[in-house]
Amino acid sequence: MTLSGNQKRKMKSASRLYAVQALFQMESSNQTVDQVRVEFLDHRFGAEVDDDTDMIEGDADLFRKTLEDAVNYQAPIDQMTDRALVAKWPIDRIDPTLRALFRAAGAEILQSEAPPKVVITEYVGIAAAFFPDGKESRFVNAVLDHMAREAKPEAF
Repeated sequence: MTLSGNQKRKMKSASRLYAVQALFQMESSNQTVDQVRVEFLDHRFGAEVDDDTDMIEGDADLFRKTLEDAVNYQAPIDQMTDRALVAKWPIDRIDPTLRALFRAAGAEILQSEAPPKVVITEYVGIAAAFFPDGKESRFVNAVLDHMAREAKPEAF
C-alpha cells in the first residue's frame, strides 16, 4: 500500500503525540523506555478506542527514534530547555506534560533531519491539543524557537 503525503504527515504527527505521551507515562509511572515503547507499539498505534474512534496509526520508526533520543540525550535536552526557560522556572518545576513535550521536541531538534520550523510547528500543535486555552502554545513556541536557534543556528 502506498501512502499519500498527507497520510505520512498524519502518521508523523501521531508519532510525535505518542512520543510525548510515552515520555509522560515513563515519568509518572516509573516504567522503562522498553516497557513503554512495547505498550505503545503493540496497543496504541492504530488501536480502536471505541465504536467510532480509532487511534491514528503512527510512524513506528519516528516514534522509536524520538523516544530513544529523548531518553539517551535527556541531559543535554534538559540543559538546553533550562537555558530557554526563565531562570525561576527550571525544567523540573514545569508541568510534566510540557516537560515530556520539550524532551521529545528537543530530541528531534538535536537528532533528526527534520527542519526545526517543522518540529516547532508540530509540537506547538501538540501543546494546543493538551492545553486548548492557547497560553501554553505560545510558551512552547517561544521555548522551542530558543532551543532550535541554539542547536541549529544555521537553519534560521
